[in-house]
Amino acid sequence: MKYYELTCTAYIKKDITFKDSFEVISKYISFSMAQNKELKELHDKERVYKYYAFGNFYPIEKERVYKKGNSYQFRLRSPNESFIDKLSQTLRQNIDNPNFLTVEVSKRTVKQFFVTELYSVTPVVVTSGKRLFWTIERDGDIIKLQRLLDENLEKKYFDFYGEKLDPKQNFIQLLEIKNQKPQRIWTSKEDKNKKKVSFHFIGNKFRIIPNEDAVSQKLAFLALSCGMGEKNSFGGGFCLGKGLRL
Repeated sequence: MKYYELTCTAYIKKDITFKDSFEVISKYISFSMAQNKELKELHDKERVYKYYAFGNFYPIEKERVYKKGNSYQFRLRSPNESFIDKLSQTLRQNIDNPNFLTVEVSKRTVKQFFVTELYSVTPVVVTSGKRLFWTIERDGDIIKLQRLLDENLEKKYFDFYGEKLDPKQNFIQLLEIKNQKPQRIWTSKEDKNKKKVSFHFIGNKFRIIPNEDAVSQKLAFLALSCGMGEKNSFGGGFCLGKGLRL
């Protein structure tokens, strides 16, 4: 297993608040995908895994506003090298965008390593019945949460690699919720009257210690590859990991 990561340097054209930043990056990536026929077809498909995840701009400003005239970086990952290479080309095309301009894109390849810890740096979104988002206040069932996270990764793995795993246990050995209150990812869409309507997804930030067996390690690495939980193409579930490199 491998994943491919793009580090993108963005020149900010106007002040962007932290609240708006997920939507700004997500829509920039979507527009970039639309410049390539194959990527556009993938983007336009509904209810399919897109197999990429991205992190927010960094470094974060104390005022939680990314300042006009400054440059910041964001990272995007996928286990699909063809996708990464095509997207890298479109990101370099100096797309006309009112928010920022990508001035540099670099690629690296990361081979599977033994994952000792996972940290979600963007909120992990999990739907828990009747399209409600899992929160400790609303649900509180940690075992259920772990099952939902595991099932999501197993489905992604089968869909991408075509191999059905035979897990003996949940891939999570320990899960720690790091936020005191639910986290939100804001975005928007146009209604039938072409009016912009804002809405949000609710998630949480986790520290996870995966189990050591082979299946658990594959799922932990996949979480790094294309995100944990749902709404990854909106900015959900981007993870960092610690581990032993072989």
